[in-house]
Amino acid sequence: MDRIYIRDLALRCMIGVFPEERREKQDVVINVVLECDHRPAARSDRLEDAVDYKALKKKIVALVESSQFYLVETLAERIAAACLANPKVEQATVTVDKPGALRFARSVGVEITRGRAG
Repeated sequence: MDRIYIRDLALRCMIGVFPEERREKQDVVINVVLECDHRPAARSDRLEDAVDYKALKKKIVALVESSQFYLVETLAERIAAACLANPKVEQATVTVDKPGALRFARSVGVEITRGRAG
């Protein structure tokens, strides 16, 4: 399967379970790997036959910046669902990092992989 990578998308959102985490938006870093078949787009050289990753990035930005989830796991799940809403995407791996979430650690991250059922 072919892949598209969206790397190090730095965004801010309300995320966290503790009151001090819910006062202000926090930084998150999103990485997405989309598995799809590039052959139709490669043959036609037309955007209509490809996954429009710019449009998908805008969808992810809107989702993340308006979210108010408590768990990073929930945010990752919703991003994967948004990616899979595109019928050309067969599988999405989403990593959400929360920099500074733990003392002495650069970041804490969650990674999920979701695909089409059936």
